[in-house]
Amino acid sequence: MLLSEKDRARVGTTLALGPETVSRREIRRYAVATRQQAARYLQGDEAPPLFFTRFFQDIPSLDDLQHNGQPLDPLTHGLPLKRQMAGGSQVTFHRPIVAGDELRATRTLTALSEKQGRSGPLIFCTIALHVTDAAGRPVVDEVHTRILR
Repeated sequence: MLLSEKDRARVGTTLALGPETVSRREIRRYAVATRQQAARYLQGDEAPPLFFTRFFQDIPSLDDLQHNGQPLDPLTHGLPLKRQMAGGSQVTFHRPIVAGDELRATRTLTALSEKQGRSGPLIFCTIALHVTDAAGRPVVDEVHTRILR
């Protein structure tokens, strides 16, 4: 058994993110970086659908990057297995993100489980992200799985 009681006790841990205000410039940068074609994205009127995935991410110092170039995730950092892979993702869009939106979010570690793969043990981490606007109305919900090996 890889996961200790201390590891399992992390389930339910929630991080609050924001508030952050969406700018046209950020939307345009993301649109260009992800090779969007729609004028509403390139002009910064509306954010492309996956804009939310990086919007709340701070710019880490080089010392805070993992060997793979990804920033440390406080929800999964310190678990017994270190190599992370993306698992599945389910996203519900309640409305588009637009320039001027003030957004807040919570990220919650909702589940940890162990499995034995062909190449060794695996830990599945399920994380829920809930993004709201300044009035508390839902904007985006995502549940994704990270696989540690």
